[in-house]
Amino acid sequence: MTTHHPVPPKLPALHPDIRLLGGVDEAMLKKFLDDCEGLAGDGPVVLELSTTGGEADTARRLAQDIRMLAQTREVFFLGKSYVYSAGITLLAAVPPTHRFLTRDTVLLIHERRFQRTLELSGALRSVIAVTQDLLAELEIGEAIERRGFDRFVEGSNLTGQALTDRVLQKDWYMTADEALSLKLVAGLVG
Repeated sequence: MTTHHPVPPKLPALHPDIRLLGGVDEAMLKKFLDDCEGLAGDGPVVLELSTTGGEADTARRLAQDIRMLAQTREVFFLGKSYVYSAGITLLAAVPPTHRFLTRDTVLLIHERRFQRTLELSGALRSVIAVTQDLLAELEIGEAIERRGFDRFVEGSNLTGQALTDRVLQKDWYMTADEALSLKLVAGLVG
């Protein structure tokens, strides 16, 4: 009996339909939404990204819009040169079979960052409430991070736990060749 192994899709064109460059922020989200409105036809969409990272929650929103677009169009991701931090959330919005990187691309995967100055003052009950709210925010952030890591590694040779263990030790600067060998992407171009 012969087992049929599906052939992963090839990147349809090197000319992207949507080009995102710079920080992941509301301006990038707006550009993505504007570009989506201008998409013609019903064929595949190639989304190109180069980013040094940005706002984690904006990245989650943008990734959700990419997944929604993929419900009606075939979406391919092309990472060029650098896809750092919040950019990994966007990369994870498409399955590994639809992810491509230029050969020089470096991915940066790290723990979610948090910065807040906290001043506690007042009645103990109110101070406890403030600290409990902060703890709840940190816990939901950690849960979101775990889900994001799981989505990023789904269908690859890497587990979410292995990824978490690695980035708890230090930030992971992953080369395009490494990403390909782990089956996090379908291929390299350029």
